[in-house]
Amino acid sequence: MSALHNQVSPPVMSVRGLSKTYLSRVGFRTQKIRAVHDLSLDLRGGEVLALVGESGSGKSSTARLIMGLEAPTEGEIQLAELGIYSGRKRDAAFRARVQMIFQDPFGSFNPVHTLGYPIERALLRHKLVNSRVESRARGIALLESVGLIPGLEFFAKYPHQASGGQRQRAAIARALAVSPKIILADEPTSMLDVSVRMDILELLQTLKQRQGISYLYITHDLASARVFADRVMVMIGGMVVEAGPTSELMERPAHPYTRALLAAMPGASKQRRSGVETGQRRRHASAPGSGCPFAAGCDDAISRCQSKIPGLYQIDAFHTVRCYFGGRIRN
Repeated sequence: MSALHNQVSPPVMSVRGLSKTYLSRVGFRTQKIRAVHDLSLDLRGGEVLALVGESGSGKSSTARLIMGLEAPTEGEIQLAELGIYSGRKRDAAFRARVQMIFQDPFGSFNPVHTLGYPIERALLRHKLVNSRVESRARGIALLESVGLIPGLEFFAKYPHQASGGQRQRAAIARALAVSPKIILADEPTSMLDVSVRMDILELLQTLKQRQGISYLYITHDLASARVFADRVMVMIGGMVVEAGPTSELMERPAHPYTRALLAAMPGASKQRRSGVETGQRRRHASAPGSGCPFAAGCDDAISRCQSKIPGLYQIDAFHTVRCYFGGRIRN
């Protein structure tokens, strides 16, 4: 499927106006903390959409809101053929189409159960098998399909008996048990050794090609997004500030925050690093209704950047930026 065709094909999942605000009490004061603000996205069949940003930017919160692990303050999720979901309630049909791979390959497993238990349970709960014998055989085959061979041995292992990479492969097998169309991959390699990170990404890429799975790939690592994602959305302070095709966004970053992230990448050119500092002066906006979340760390900010959230500026057909300068600064 060409990149252009994928951009205009019908989405398999649409998110509209997703927001989450927490109330934090400090002494006698109650403060509103904006975790996610007015986020909208479309995910298309067989596409990898990367949601990129540093820790605390709202990426994982977005995935948890989509999965119904937390209730959104506002917004809705629509799945092709299933309709609209709001609040926390997700039915079996939703869970059969959307699965999640969590960041922590140890914490996402119950230590008192074997690696095979949640796979077998998913098959039985969704009535995809007729017996325990069949569920066990399917579970072993799933483990072997993600490189855990012999599958029978890994099926019987407990989480503490497997390495981090093996546990993450088992987590992928667990997600695949119900043959999902969409996988939310929340930093799936960040807690793994460097030597196995590329193996996991290659596995996810292979599954995409074989089964047409769409991924919402959550990461702070622009280098992995460059090689894995078809499109990138850059997030800071709970807000998407830039979105576009991966190659376009990497070569022509329009938002100052995107440029800062690219400048912080290993091997970034001296020209790209020049004049860009990330993390030293920046302060994220926390109160709903405040300005651009990068305003305090942007050398080009003006007064309205501090007081009012910028609208979206269309750079071209598929590349947008949330900035008063429309990406014209230093481009």
